[in-house]
Amino acid sequence: MGYVEELRKIVGHRPLILVGAVVIIIDGEGRLLLQQRKYPKESWGLPGGLMELGESTEEVARRELFEETGLEVNELELINVYSGKDNFVIAENGDEFYVVTIAYFAEGYKGEIKIDQSEINKCEFLYPNELPEKIVKSHQVILDEFLEKYDKEK
Repeated sequence: MGYVEELRKIVGHRPLILVGAVVIIIDGEGRLLLQQRKYPKESWGLPGGLMELGESTEEVARRELFEETGLEVNELELINVYSGKDNFVIAENGDEFYVVTIAYFAEGYKGEIKIDQSEINKCEFLYPNELPEKIVKSHQVILDEFLEKYDKEK
C-alpha cells in the first residue's frame, strides 16, 4: 500500500495536498509521448504520478515513467511547477486533493514501450499538431506552455 492510500484510510475523502511529477518525452522526430489513460475515462495525458515518501520529484518522474511505459530517460529538464486552486481535483471515488505537479521534459529515451494495462490503454508518440482533443486539463496546460517555449527555442 502506498503513502496516499495510507493517508486516505486516516482522512477519508477530505482535501489533501499531493505532489506529483510528469514527463514530456520528445523522440528523434519531434513527437511527444502521450498515453490514453483509463481514468479519467479514455483521456490522454502525460506519463507521471504521485510522490511516495522519501522520493525526489525527479525520482517520481523516472519511476512513474518506467512503471507506466517501460521507458527510461537520462537528463530531465524542468518545465515548470503547477499548483493552486486551478489544480483541485475530485476523483471518481470522491477523494479531493490539490496537486502540485512538477513537469519535466527529456529528449530521447531508452527501452521499448510496455504499458501498465491497469492504468493505461495505449501510448503513442504524436506530432504536436496531431494531439488528441480529450487531454487531461492540467496536462493540456503543461503541454501548451512547453510547446510555446519549445517552438521559440527552435
